[in-house]
Amino acid sequence: MSLDLPESAVPPPAGSDESSSAPTRRTFIATSTAVGGAVVAGGVIAGTFLADPEEASAAGAAPSSRVSLTVNGTRRTVTVDNRTSLLDLLREHLELTGSKKGCNAGACGACTVLVDGHRVNSCLTLAVRLEGAEVTTVEGLAKGDRLHPLQQAFIDEDAFQCGYCTPGQIMSGVGCIQEGHTGSAEEIREWMSGNICRCGCYVKIVRAVEQTADRK
Repeated sequence: MSLDLPESAVPPPAGSDESSSAPTRRTFIATSTAVGGAVVAGGVIAGTFLADPEEASAAGAAPSSRVSLTVNGTRRTVTVDNRTSLLDLLREHLELTGSKKGCNAGACGACTVLVDGHRVNSCLTLAVRLEGAEVTTVEGLAKGDRLHPLQQAFIDEDAFQCGYCTPGQIMSGVGCIQEGHTGSAEEIREWMSGNICRCGCYVKIVRAVEQTADRK
């Protein structure tokens, strides 16, 4: 069986004048690999993902925007990559690490915060869409040394184990109470169903939300 190769891929006969100048298949692959490696090493490809957002934007790789919003009562203005989520804005730019990155796909609720009083999964919310919005995170609930009633109820009811989901559970619970979805344990479970606790503290979480709602 014979292989039909392009003329340029077949090495010229030994002694031919073309042997020193015409590229062969082997030299073509070797040259392409070397150039490709240099491009990646130089950051032309990798820079799109690894460079600072503002530097990437300046290079035309990733547009950035300035956004102003109020976070826990304080006005903040930052310039971010247009793809930045609210969660990454809070954690990476504002150093508010109470909101946790769990699934990063909106399925676990660990990143729940309040935007203009409504519960949102911050991992699925683009920061640049929140111009002028008011954001409340778990860090913004306490008044000085005085905990929010739901934070205290979580302690009183021992409504956590590892604690990773707790900030999101508390923020969702605060939203649930404000929305008036606390008529029964069943209603609370339904309206808190987007928040997963892998330690299985659901009974105590519901009890903490009930206790807080009853005191309002």
